[in-house]
Amino acid sequence: ARASVSLKAFRTVQFAGLTDVSIAEDIPVEGEITVPVGPHSPEDDYSTLDEPVKDTIMRDLKAVGKKFVHVMYPKKSSTLLRDWDLWGPLVLCVSLALMLQGGSADSKDDGGPQFAEVFVIIWFGAVVITLNSKLLGGTISFFQSLCVLGYCVLPLTVAMLVCRLVLLAGSGTVSFIIRLLVVLAMFAWSTLASTAFLADSQPPNRKALVVYPIFLFYFVISWMILTFTPQ
Repeated sequence: ARASVSLKAFRTVQFAGLTDVSIAEDIPVEGEITVPVGPHSPEDDYSTLDEPVKDTIMRDLKAVGKKFVHVMYPKKSSTLLRDWDLWGPLVLCVSLALMLQGGSADSKDDGGPQFAEVFVIIWFGAVVITLNSKLLGGTISFFQSLCVLGYCVLPLTVAMLVCRLVLLAGSGTVSFIIRLLVVLAMFAWSTLASTAFLADSQPPNRKALVVYPIFLFYFVISWMILTFTPQ
């Protein structure tokens, strides 16, 4: 926009130690006024308020599936940290608890308390590790850490599924060796995947203090899977 201002007035300019100087003339003032406008992105017009429920569910399912892929192929990526959610960890926790339900126990119950035990161990352990990470100076948020720890239970959930299939064929020495190898491999996978996402968010001199609780967390879950025997 162009603005033209014509000043038709006498102005008196006073300077210290000098005589008054009066200017009596038309002084045209011209210039350009520009308003900086940032680049317009199509995302600015994107809104999910009028989106069909089906599209919303499919978008969330695709986001969860992408996070599963990142866990199965662990690499340094900010996807789990930037777009965190707790749907995937909840599904994995419930699935693992259901598969561990009905194992042999000292009591003669139907295995109901075992579901609660698994559920509490996973979520309480994840919360403790997250608090430990924050107290050691971690730079990620509380729910970002829970998201990573929960999604990295995926390899152990796969190990539990394989172990249950192996137990259908028998529970001898060969079966135990197969289950041991599968659980060890998935335990290492879960630990490496979680540290790949969380290690860079910790101070360099405190990474070992963060990795050790993660190691114990997945070790306890792995031990529960390995010692599972159906009734």
